[in-house]
Amino acid sequence: MSNTVMIANDAIFGAEAECFITIGTRRYNFMQMTEFESKWEVNIAEVPILGKVGMGHKPAGGKGTWSGTAHYNQSVFREMANEYQKTGVLPYFEIQVSNEDPNSSAGRQTIIHRGCLCDSFILAKLTAGEELLDEELSGTFESWDMPEKFHDLEGSLTNE
Repeated sequence: MSNTVMIANDAIFGAEAECFITIGTRRYNFMQMTEFESKWEVNIAEVPILGKVGMGHKPAGGKGTWSGTAHYNQSVFREMANEYQKTGVLPYFEIQVSNEDPNSSAGRQTIIHRGCLCDSFILAKLTAGEELLDEELSGTFESWDMPEKFHDLEGSLTNE
């Protein structure tokens, strides 16, 4: 049995990421983002099976959620909230996140989240003292694409 291990340089340095937000025809380099995470949760339905004591399971749809932290120095999302509270229209948008560390042989991965919505908005914020202001962002998305994926790392594929 081979004892192949990952090369430390192949770990991805998170600060090398890019984040873009597209609302309608406007595309923003969302460099304010300091943390971001998205998840696709598969809904698993229980399937009763005659003659079997245990339940079977079957995938039955999915749900996308995202969350992040950004420096409090942009009004893009507050403008969205303002439009919604005045018109009743909350615009859908896209979030594109790419990870690429030039020191890693993993290459580049890009995920485009489509049909995104925010589920809450920070409108105003202050902190006395020398603290930097940031804000928590979160919401849902309806679908996603992966136009770029990481390379398989040396030694990760086996024929066993």
